[in-house]
Amino acid sequence: MDNLPKPRRYLLDKAREYLLEQIEGDPAQRADESPPRLTLQALEKIRMSRSRERILANLDDMYREAFERAKTTGDDAQMATLDFAYRREQLYFEILLDVRDALERKG
Repeated sequence: MDNLPKPRRYLLDKAREYLLEQIEGDPAQRADESPPRLTLQALEKIRMSRSRERILANLDDMYREAFERAKTTGDDAQMATLDFAYRREQLYFEILLDVRDALERKG
């Protein structure tokens, strides 16, 4: 049992490999093993993976679950708070996604 990989270390190694592969190709072919740097050049090579629809659907799912819990307990104040927070967060995400789309078109 002691020879099983440590889950946290394994996940970090896989995340590192993924980032390096996105930025510089296959990490096995790289001689330098330094971690990736968040430079403009590196960021330009990483594609945006989540679609607008997926992000907004995730937001909707999260708030819908919380709203249903508040509805089940009859907490009208919490339902109103969640409704406002959902609409605010949706607006924020739409603005950020518009900025992301504009940057992708520019590049």
